[in-house]
Amino acid sequence: MMSDRAKTIPPQGAAGGPSRDEQQAEMQRRLTERMARVRHKIVVLSGKGGVGKSTVAANLAVALAQSGRQVGLLDVDIHGPSIPGMMGLGGRPVVGAGELGLMPIEFTENLRVMSIGFLLPRATDAVIWRGPRKFGLIREFLADVQWGDLDFLVVDSPPGTGDEPLAVCQLVVGEMPGESPTTPENRGAVIVTTPQGVAVSDVRRCITFCRQIGIPVLGVIENMSGLTCPHCGEMIDLFKRGGGVEMAS
Repeated sequence: MMSDRAKTIPPQGAAGGPSRDEQQAEMQRRLTERMARVRHKIVVLSGKGGVGKSTVAANLAVALAQSGRQVGLLDVDIHGPSIPGMMGLGGRPVVGAGELGLMPIEFTENLRVMSIGFLLPRATDAVIWRGPRKFGLIREFLADVQWGDLDFLVVDSPPGTGDEPLAVCQLVVGEMPGESPTTPENRGAVIVTTPQGVAVSDVRRCITFCRQIGIPVLGVIENMSGLTCPHCGEMIDLFKRGGGVEMAS
């Protein structure tokens, strides 16, 4: 069950209220306005779970913040949000700002974080939603969260090429109204894989997914390429090595 503070999407078609079309138009206006204040948008994707995608997203956001940038980190893995725990922010409540929307959680002065994990009463609660409701929440995170002016928005997307990654790519790194389709350099996807063949095969589909929907691929990160033995210092290739380079080539 979701807590009351998680149910921030207003009911549609309420008597005397705005029509569904009017609500959608207002949501789109807020979304466009918020995203116009973000200079660079990066979605971290993978076609396979368990490759360390959330770890890469968290480290990327922290590294950018440490370089002096204003950074937002958005976790849209609705069924398995891990960013709150990974950032040491578990149990922190989200504060509403009235008509201004929701306030993200501050990790540092220049790094703000938002996740559905902050909206669940308990970390063990399951979110059992179908596609349209998940799309609505992702759009609300983008349109109604007070991100402010950001140099980078890093989005941790769930694995695969289904509802959530498609929604993120359309809403975050897709073309915004008024933008030129020939200048996409301020947005793109970082693809995460591990070296072994089964992972590379699944992740390769994610690159095909990006190409099909017109999202630039900024690069491929090969995670878990080796383990340094704590006793002798030798590098052990637990999951082989070089799969990401081969796929990129």
